[in-house]
Amino acid sequence: MLARTCSTAKGPNSSPGELLSCNLWMNPNSNITLICMSFCSAEARVSCKCTSLHYDSDLPPTSIIITFHNEARSTLLRTIKSVLNRTPVHLIHEIILVDDFSKNESDCQLLTKLPKVKCLRNNKREGLIRSRVRGADAARAKVLTFLDSHCEVNKDWLPPLLQRIKQSKQAHQRRGSAGDARFKMIWNFIYMVKKVLDKDPTRVVSPVIDIINMDTFAYVAASADLRGGFDWSLHFKWEQLSPEQKARRTDPTQPIKTPIIAGGLFVIDRSWFNHLGKYDTAMDIWGGENFEISFRVWQCGGSLEILPCSRVGHVFRKKHPYVFPEGNANTYIKNTRRTAEVWMDDFSLFYYSARPAARGKSYGDIQGRVELRKKLKCKSFKWYLDNVYPELRVPDDSDSQSGVIRQRQNCLESRRVEGQEMPILTLGPCGGVEGVPSSSQEWVYTHGQQIRQKQHCLSLSTTFPASQVLLLPCNMADGKQV
Repeated sequence: MLARTCSTAKGPNSSPGELLSCNLWMNPNSNITLICMSFCSAEARVSCKCTSLHYDSDLPPTSIIITFHNEARSTLLRTIKSVLNRTPVHLIHEIILVDDFSKNESDCQLLTKLPKVKCLRNNKREGLIRSRVRGADAARAKVLTFLDSHCEVNKDWLPPLLQRIKQSKQAHQRRGSAGDARFKMIWNFIYMVKKVLDKDPTRVVSPVIDIINMDTFAYVAASADLRGGFDWSLHFKWEQLSPEQKARRTDPTQPIKTPIIAGGLFVIDRSWFNHLGKYDTAMDIWGGENFEISFRVWQCGGSLEILPCSRVGHVFRKKHPYVFPEGNANTYIKNTRRTAEVWMDDFSLFYYSARPAARGKSYGDIQGRVELRKKLKCKSFKWYLDNVYPELRVPDDSDSQSGVIRQRQNCLESRRVEGQEMPILTLGPCGGVEGVPSSSQEWVYTHGQQIRQKQHCLSLSTTFPASQVLLLPCNMADGKQV
């Protein structure tokens, strides 16, 4: 069902958000475009069942955190205006804007004239990831809602998300008091300890993300049968639910389990967010943080869901409107490499295979995140693949090719030398029997673009021209082995 729902500022009967936003942006000294526009967006619903759902009257209020850097004023205002106009006021504890050192210092402060809006400004460029952590640290509600600065929330977007968070906490409360009379006291004690330590695993929930056309700003409803996916290069993609998954969904309003979230839009219990380690603040600017937090949530006891009855529009840009100090590609590689090294275990070799440019690139100190994973007793990435994303195909030996490396009548071979730990490389007459090369002359070209023989790979001694070729232990992270 697709209906039109419009709200227009018409004077004293309009909502506070409409009146104040109109007056605020008329200030001629602010050099800001007047945006007293009618707000008309598609009220996208997966089915009529969504409109018949009822939500608890005592849903927990949330702190809504929006970070921005040099965001277009009209787009930022559209985001905030939609939140104020389409959210029950008692569910908004506060709207925290984190200005990541934008050029115009006054934008954020001017917006505090809107109801519920607070402003934090970084004194230097920190990037989206660290800015979100700053906003979360300042939040006072028990539930955090993260939004991008170029969104438009739809009608009834928030209650489904908060209801699911509340149900998650109630489920763990019931679990904590389960058992017969002999164990009831023990269960209650364990539950109270867990509650004090904020260690109750919980859901992280996300809306269906609709599309706002970046040129016309038209609102286009997205399919409700999508979930987040990715390939081994850690490139995010939307993917359709399989026929089997669709068949299991007897109710179109049911949550959709998703291996990964898009990143910018989700709701999470604050204590769970803090217990999980917030974000990896050694990541820079933007990119890859959605993989890191998604792997962490699943592997450390939580789950990710998309709720079809909650919809938020998002402007998907063709290019970034701001500058990456180290370049977009280098920043993304650093962030995703940190993710791969901490969370993907031996499966990180497939990341390096798919993204060979990541080999040898600096990714900073990850010891703190490794210790966090140990402290939280998180599951392996194999568990994640088996239980969360079995659809991600793991490359196997069938992706490799074997043969000899030949120069006329001679072939490259490895040879053991007494007193040396590593074999050396030499050229020798091509051998073998009936076309099958000898083991010392057989090489495998792997899906990871390495040339290997058992546990050793051909490797350059340096990255300079005319470097010596050596035989060294295989290391997917070594850019000299490609």
